[in-house]
Amino acid sequence: MNMAEEAREFFAANPDIEVLEAFVIDVNGVPRGKWIPRERAIDVLTKGMAMPRSVYALDVWGRDVNAAGLAEGTGDPDGICFPVPGTLSRVTWLSRPTAQVLLQMYTTEGESFYADPRQVLANVMARFAAAKLTPVVATELEFYLIDPVRSALDPVRPPNTRDGRWHTGQTQVLSISELQDFEEVFHGISTAARAQNVPADTTLRENGPGQYEINLNHVPDALAAADYAVLLKRIVKGVARANDLDATFMAKPYGMQAGSGMHVHFSVLDENGRNIYVGEDGPSDALFHSVGGLLENMGESMAIFAPHQNSYRRLRPSEHAPTYASWGIDNRSAAVRVITASKPATRIEHRVAGSDTNPYLVLAMILSAALAGMKEKLSPGGAISGDDHAVNHEPLPTNWDYSLQRFAKSSFAYAALGPKYRGLYTACKYQELSEFSLRVTDVEYDAYIRTV
Repeated sequence: MNMAEEAREFFAANPDIEVLEAFVIDVNGVPRGKWIPRERAIDVLTKGMAMPRSVYALDVWGRDVNAAGLAEGTGDPDGICFPVPGTLSRVTWLSRPTAQVLLQMYTTEGESFYADPRQVLANVMARFAAAKLTPVVATELEFYLIDPVRSALDPVRPPNTRDGRWHTGQTQVLSISELQDFEEVFHGISTAARAQNVPADTTLRENGPGQYEINLNHVPDALAAADYAVLLKRIVKGVARANDLDATFMAKPYGMQAGSGMHVHFSVLDENGRNIYVGEDGPSDALFHSVGGLLENMGESMAIFAPHQNSYRRLRPSEHAPTYASWGIDNRSAAVRVITASKPATRIEHRVAGSDTNPYLVLAMILSAALAGMKEKLSPGGAISGDDHAVNHEPLPTNWDYSLQRFAKSSFAYAALGPKYRGLYTACKYQELSEFSLRVTDVEYDAYIRTV
């Protein structure tokens, strides 16, 4: 079915729809787009929608990043955005009947636009296709439900449960009653996910107060897996707001509580559909080489896995987040967990990225590293036992500035993302870093204004 047929069929089945939300995903994973009235929707879906190319190079505050080379001095030209097949769907959480569609940008010459994160991942997938390999990918996303009422002195707190208690000190991991307290929210998320063909699976209570996790099913299409992750984040935020709550995928909203990660599970199939990570007597050499590639390139990838100032608060010992480039068999203390519960399900879990990341870029870096490891036959070294990291495991960067410096000079990032995108990403992040360097925090005033 072509897009014209899909659009006509959708609007015929949804005659009440009044507006279409059409959006791309920017460098920070933020949806950016327009509202299109119903009477123009089919025209836009079939002929494309113009948006400035610079939409992909905005900082986290939504401001142009001139150093990225897409805005100032260019005339800020448009690209043409077309729908991602299968993403035209209903928005279930809004009172006004609304549809949505995810877009991908092309140049006016019809070529895929390099600054679109979706295209960055598509380029990586082309390298797998050339090797006759197909990654099978799933993500797990952690997030916090939070009270929508905030102030400078009380910027974040958990929502009250049904009995009215403010459970800031509660953990209640895997609690069923904590899920039931927000039954309407999770029912709304499930309803929206089905309406948008997002394969949401398990929902569970996590370690922090008001923290939850939703797992997505494995799919043999990494681009679709990233689409599902960005759409799920949008669903969670939208449904939470419809229920008078907010949701945040910030990596570390509470300094003394668990951070939120985006764990990536993946295996790789050959041209016959065989999982190449399965060996005769356990994990295959291909799996171990992939792990070797992940560890070898992890330090240079941290600017993608931890893209914000707040991201590095999550990367602390005893926080269920990795601090070394290490691996282990079914070991959640390691950065890379090898899962061998059953042969068909033998896979790798990459546990480094936060939920505050851009899923397209995270998958691009992870899968590029795994492919490089297989091609170069890299060894992962010894597996860790428990949380005993030997001295030969590289500590992961815990500083945003240092991570950006490594990324900006990284030959691996150059190869994985392309030189132009590495430069664009670096420019966007350095603009954000500069902004943070100019902001004086309340902690500094508390510590210094009267005492020094």
